[in-house]
Amino acid sequence: MRIVVIAFLLMIVASLASALFLLMRDRDAAGGTRVARALAIRVGLSLTLFALLMAGFATGLIEGRL
Repeated sequence: MRIVVIAFLLMIVASLASALFLLMRDRDAAGGTRVARALAIRVGLSLTLFALLMAGFATGLIEGRL
């Protein structure tokens, strides 16, 4: 479970870095759409990680510490 959490955290940071890169590089209206999509992916990953952690605690798969 620890590896899954770390993988999700790395994907979240990568998505955030991608959004920052797109924000700095693209200055037109199409770039804003790509930034919004990258941030939406980050939010989706964060919510999925939260749901997985809650399910792990509820089922007893995670006990206190990762």
